[in-house]
Order: sequence, then C-alpha cells, then structure tokens
Amino acid sequence: MKPVFKFLFLLLIIGFIGCKNDSSTKKHKFTNALVNETSPYLLQHAHNPVNWNAWNSEALEQAKEQKKLIIVSVGYSSCHWCHVMEAESFENDSVAKMMNEHFINIKVDREERLDIDQIYMSALELMTGSGGWPLNSICLPDGRPVFAGTYFTKDEWMQVLKKLSSMYKENPEKMISFAEKLEAGMKDSNLIKVNKTFEAFNLDEMHAAINDWKSILDFKNGGEMGDQKFPKPNSLNSLLRYSFHTNDTILRNYVNTTLTKMAYGGLYDQVGGGFSRYTVDKDWHVPHFEKMLYDNAQLVSLYSDAYLITKNEAYKQVVSESLNFVERELMHENGAFYSSLNADSKNENGISGEGHYYTWTKAELKQLITNNYSLFESYYNINNLGLWEHGKYVLYRNQSDETFAKSNNISVSELQNNIKDWTTTLAEARAKKDKPNVDKKALTSWNALMLKAYVDAYRVFNNPHYLEIAIKNAEFLENQQLKSDGSLYRTHINNKSIINAYAEDYAFVIEAYIALYQVTFNEKWLHNANALMIYTINHFYDANSGMFFFTSDEDDSLIVRKIDIIDKAIPSSNSVLAKNLFKLSHFYDNLDYKKMAHQMLNNLKSNITEAAPAYPNWMDIMANLTFKHYEFVISGKNAKDQLKTLNSYYLPNILIAGSTQESDMALLKNRYSPDVTYSFVCVDGACKLPETDVKKAIEQLKK
Repeated sequence: MKPVFKFLFLLLIIGFIGCKNDSSTKKHKFTNALVNETSPYLLQHAHNPVNWNAWNSEALEQAKEQKKLIIVSVGYSSCHWCHVMEAESFENDSVAKMMNEHFINIKVDREERLDIDQIYMSALELMTGSGGWPLNSICLPDGRPVFAGTYFTKDEWMQVLKKLSSMYKENPEKMISFAEKLEAGMKDSNLIKVNKTFEAFNLDEMHAAINDWKSILDFKNGGEMGDQKFPKPNSLNSLLRYSFHTNDTILRNYVNTTLTKMAYGGLYDQVGGGFSRYTVDKDWHVPHFEKMLYDNAQLVSLYSDAYLITKNEAYKQVVSESLNFVERELMHENGAFYSSLNADSKNENGISGEGHYYTWTKAELKQLITNNYSLFESYYNINNLGLWEHGKYVLYRNQSDETFAKSNNISVSELQNNIKDWTTTLAEARAKKDKPNVDKKALTSWNALMLKAYVDAYRVFNNPHYLEIAIKNAEFLENQQLKSDGSLYRTHINNKSIINAYAEDYAFVIEAYIALYQVTFNEKWLHNANALMIYTINHFYDANSGMFFFTSDEDDSLIVRKIDIIDKAIPSSNSVLAKNLFKLSHFYDNLDYKKMAHQMLNNLKSNITEAAPAYPNWMDIMANLTFKHYEFVISGKNAKDQLKTLNSYYLPNILIAGSTQESDMALLKNRYSPDVTYSFVCVDGACKLPETDVKKAIEQLKK
C-alpha cells in the first residue's frame, strides 16, 4: 500500500476493536428505487431497507445538493460474498438507518456498468494492491473515492460508515486532499507511454519472457502456484501456442496437465458439464460454484484447440458437455446467451448457501446409485479425498478412464456405460433440487465470446449443430444489439437492449465475426466486423497514445476515461482490438490498420516482455510478428471441403480467407477458377505456387 493511501485504513482498523453486535438483521418488505431497474443484481436489492439508487445523474446531483458522501457498492448477481454482505448488512435496520441518514447510496451491476466498476476498482487496487467483489467505495459528493474495500462484516461496515461520516463533518479538507491525490494516482496509472522506436520483435525476447513466466507455474497440479486455482484460458492458450512453435514439450505437458486436472476436478461439473469460476484449493477440487458464461466460452475454445494437438477424446467430451450445459441452462430461444448461474441455492430445509445444488451426502448417493455403487464411489472419490464440508462431497476424479478401468479389471466401454448411467441418475435427482438463479441479462461481449466458442468447436469437430447455434447468436447480435448508427448496445434483457457498448463489446464482436467468416466464407460477417472496427476507431481511439479508450466519446464523462490493457479473466479490449486490426489489415490490405496494431503492441513491448502473465493475449499478438505468419487462401467451388481438411490441423500462425466464387477481397481477387479449387500460401499478399491438394499447401507452411 502506498504511504499516501494509508491513513484511512489505519484509522479504521483502530475502530474495529470492541464493536457491539446488533442482531437485528431480518427480511424486509421495503421498496427502493432499484425496483424500476432491469438488472437481476439490482433487483435483488430492491427490497433492502437501504435507500439504494441506480447510478444516474439524479442520485449524483442529490449528493451534491445535500452535501453527503456517496456509497458506491458494486457487485453482480452470481457473486456469493455480495449476497452474504447483503444479508448481514444491507438487510439490517441499524446499518440501513446509518447509510440512509449520512450517505447517498448507489448500487451498480458491474457486468452492466463495467466502466464504473473499472474506476472504483482502480481506486481499490491503488489503496490495497488487490481487488474483488463486492466492491464498496465511499466517495465525496462529486464521486471521487476516498475509501474502498471488498467484503466487510456488519460490525466492520458500521465502523467504516461512522468513521468516515464523522471525518467528513469534522475535517472535510483532509478527505478532499486525499481524494485529489488518489485521483492523480488513478490518472497516472492510466497513462500510456508512446513508443515511436519501432524494433522488430525477436524470439530471444519471447523466450526470456516465457522463462520468467514458468517460475509461477505449478507443473505438478497445473495452473499457477498458490492455494486457489483459476482456469485462465487466455494464458493457457498463449502457452499452448508457444509450446507448438518452439516444440517445448515441458510446457505442452504443463498445459495438458492443467486441462486434465481441471476436467477431472470439482471445477468441472461432472454431472451437468460446464466450469465454475475457480477452486478454493490447489487441487482443483472445491469450486466457488458460480458458473460464468465468459469462462465456459473461453474454455470451450481452448479445449477445442488442444484436441487438435492431442486428439484426446476427453477434451472433446468436455467441449460437448460444456456446450450442452450452455444450451440447456444459459441460452434464450432468440439465440442470446445469459450471463451466469449463481453459486448459491437452497437446501432441503430452505436455507440458502453455496453449492447445495452440486454437492451430495454419502447417504444420498448410496440411495440414488444402485448400479455398481462401490465402483462409483471409487471413481468419484466419495472418501476423504472428495469430502468437502458438513458431510457433503464434490465429485472428483483423479484418474483417466483408461487407468481406472484397467485397475478395476473392466473395459473402458463398460466403465463409460456406467458413467453415463450414474450421471443421468444424478442429473434427474438434481433437477428436483432448488436450482441456482440464472442472471438472464445478455452481455454483448460475453455473447461474442460464446459465439466464437461455437465457431471454434465447429472448426475442430465439424458438428453442423455448433455452426447453427453460432449463426443464430451472430444474428441476435446483428438484429438486437446493433443500432442504426452502427454502434452497439451492451446489455439485452426482457427483450430490451440498453446501455452503450464498451470497447470490450466491439472488440469481441469483431473477433467473433472474423472467426465466423473464416469457417463459412460468408463475407457478410467480415464486412460487419470491418464496419464495427471503423466505428470503434471513430469513437474510442486515442490519437495521443495510439490506444483505445474503454468508453465511447458519446458516453458521459467519469473521473478517468480508462484505457484497458491488462489481460485478466478475459483479454483486455486493447489486446483484442490490436489482434483484430492485424487480421483486418490482411483481409483488406489496409496499411493504416497494420500500423495501428504495431503501434499498440510497440507501446507495451516492455510491459509484455517483463510481465508476460499479465499480458497473455498481447503475447499471442507478438507471436504473430515473431514467428512466421501466413495467409492461407482457398478459392474454388470445393473451397469449403478443402477448408474442413485445413481445419483438422492446429495452425495458430495462419489467417484463412476463401470463396466459392469470384471475390473482390484483396486476398481473393483474381484467384478464382471455375474448374479447379486452389490453395495459396501467402505472406503479406505474396503467394507461393498454388496447390490443388490442400495437404500439399499445408506442407508449404513447414518449409
């Protein structure tokens, strides 16, 4: 923690000692302003006794007029600790009375208003060095933060409120001074140093960055070192690609170890498919049970690509089961995908808690599994290894089907027939349980990630159903989320599209449309991607830094107009936009796009090479400029058949263009023949001799 930000925390810690407990927490029938909102998260708080407001100009003006501090409380509907703090504090009469008398209270759904979340998360990270949700920030009447934290117990929260309200009355100048320094720190952290010295990206720099990265990897258990495990598909994708280019078998084995452990552990829903957010242990056993659309989307893409290298049938199964889960639990009939499934649900006594839906007692399992229970118990570790808490078990594997079958003297097919019977039985039993709530808002960026996941699954497994779903979602984005002026909406809920989209939304939709073009050769999707790229440049681009702001120039101003560069649970908007510019520069022979992509990467070169784990998607772009990168062009009436052969290979260093007829696209112009289908391997538009056999063209990539 920086010294300038310490005084509030030290002051508060003193007050936490000896605080009385007030047990007046109970359910209320109050109604506040959130009752008029559409966000499931905000509606969850609509009957708190706290006078919550949504983020709007009226609430902000009210704070200024009444000269009150503002509480900005940020969370999301599937956030377990958000619900805990609501039950302990925001449903408590004493807490609500304190908040209502001394503060203007604003609730924010971070998934809807990611711009606001970024501002106050930045303040929290400056103060404490870490972040998380719920995010509770206390601000001056003008919205500038003076304090931020995550989850607080009721007693801690009351102490925070008392200390800060007293300080504001007695010494507002001190708080204003602190807010000014914090604001300056937030703006400094947002500065991008423009690097006009263009140097070639070289392999030695990439090797050094990866070697540093290896120091935090857990080669035994997979993932990164530490007591919690996050899947981090973006990082695994970058490492998988690097291992492919350099034939780094140790790193490739690490990626496969991680993918296998994730699929075997409690992170993966062994009954219904799909992945949870993370596990609270180093063995991938006990998850934090919320299921997010963005995790499952990226993991489907990752497992699909890993299958191309390994031909591991378990990876194919993960993709199939995960997409079945998405369609069953998170898909609207119009093709939209919902955001998440809550971690909490009610048990048989009506008590809400984490993981009730997914966990089992041994007595329950013995009653349900009548077919080879002892085999089931061994396979899923219904023993001390699989035990969680309160006598509940999280189904947990630690062997492959082949190894387990051999050690139990049965065939793999016999084992898998048993597994199918077990999971069907448990799925039917689980369907009778109280189901976790679904956050039914569709976010444009997350939908685009899942659209790309379906495209990737189709590309690898050639299942036409995956393409049908991909096109259905692409049409939802085009018909519902695209405005007449060429801009996008962020959110769709209750048949209404609302909120201006952020750079993240544009970045992922562009990426998904490019991917959809590359498996269909329907140029409509590529032209849609280019139109969105032009809009993004016109309304998000910062000519001073060569990067993209997170918010449009048509949005209301906040304290800081953020530039998003660090790859977190999903890649940063700027890294995806840079990759999109690189691809579109080839499709359209657009030198300006190419220069913009190079400038963006060049600006962050030292960041990327010195702290690669924070910039994995940037590393992937750097690989495009470090290793050989090709355009693979297929033109002719049999182009789609040849494309299927091409897609059976893991080839991360190519961009695919193709057509079954004449095309004016730069890469395809004058390459069509009505009689013969040709495959061309090109570099910056300069092509080697065409081949009629696509496999021979693929061989050219190895020379």
